[in-house]
Amino acid sequence: MAHVSQIRIPATYMRGGTSKGVFFRLDDLPEVARVPGVARDALLLRVIGSPDPYGKQIDGMGGATSSTSKTVIISRSSRPGHDVDYLFGQVAIDSAFVDWSGNCGNLSAAVGSFAIHAGFIEPERIPANGHCTVRIWQANIGKTIVAHVPITDGQVQETGDFELDGVTFPAAEVQIEFIDPADEGEGGGGAMFPTGNLIDTLTIPELGPVQATLINAGIPTIFVNAADIGYRGTELQDDINGDVAALALFESIRAQGALRMGLIAELSEAAKRQHTPKVAFVAPPVDYRSSSGKDVRASDTDLLVRAMSMGKLHHAMMGTTAVAIATAAAIPGTVVNLAAGGGVRDSVRFGHPSGTLRVGAEARQAQGQWVVAKAVMSRSARILMEGWVRIPGDAF
Repeated sequence: MAHVSQIRIPATYMRGGTSKGVFFRLDDLPEVARVPGVARDALLLRVIGSPDPYGKQIDGMGGATSSTSKTVIISRSSRPGHDVDYLFGQVAIDSAFVDWSGNCGNLSAAVGSFAIHAGFIEPERIPANGHCTVRIWQANIGKTIVAHVPITDGQVQETGDFELDGVTFPAAEVQIEFIDPADEGEGGGGAMFPTGNLIDTLTIPELGPVQATLINAGIPTIFVNAADIGYRGTELQDDINGDVAALALFESIRAQGALRMGLIAELSEAAKRQHTPKVAFVAPPVDYRSSSGKDVRASDTDLLVRAMSMGKLHHAMMGTTAVAIATAAAIPGTVVNLAAGGGVRDSVRFGHPSGTLRVGAEARQAQGQWVVAKAVMSRSARILMEGWVRIPGDAF
């Protein structure tokens, strides 16, 4: 009986923040997949194990969640002042679709480490001890990310005592700067607030009018008040992800917000871009118990945030949405800022399902418009496995 042999492709499996993904050097991909198109998407789908009607990705590297169904392609950058180009593909689980419309902030923390390990950084740039600064061009959204990668004895330090809620084990801290994080959506010509408003009113068929902050920073994001949609802001995954009506409500909010932001031309198009925009709901601080059983006190946070990713409540917080939170919190009058108590602030600590996270942003007004120079947060990253992935030779 005739059969197709498998091919093997050099790859690295990495955790970055609260996500995991398969990393490739562009030049290691089969030639037909080195350019955007059907072949590249088909290859990545097969690597991850999608589309899988069972929703488990058993026959691939994916972990059957939005946080673990991710791919990254890295290449040496020809852009002045940058070391590498970073392209992110969010792979759908149950459909044959790779979404290239946004970045993954969590995996951004792993790009600098991968760049050093893969030989993209000149040896003289790597200190014996200290931090190696890696300048990354985020190709999906056309933005600069700066990673400060810890180095010990000339090697990337991956272990350490930095604790990140949503990740079980401590590791080395990697500080990430998202430079000029606004203007990261097509909507409204790429404005930070595509409608020109700090707060808009969306008409949601299931609810009626709902106030929302629509922002392009880190990733296009729709922020609403938890109380306005029947929640407290203390919810965990089990409270929402098994509720069909709740998931439909969030998708309705996402579609209406995407339309208002100019990301889609009609509501039916929302289903074809699941990665963006994100939907998050916010609330003032209250005590709650995280998914790990840790008690989070109201005094530990400035506000509570829950966010949806690929149609499900995220187990912690997406890195790009954390950038949006930092940016919106720094601008007085947004839904996020008001939930945090209002006023001017350059950082917030917010509570999410797995615990808390501190993020910061430098915001100022220029000619009547808000400008954000950068957003900053800390993550960690670690190589989990390196070698080759194998897929059937006729998969792409």
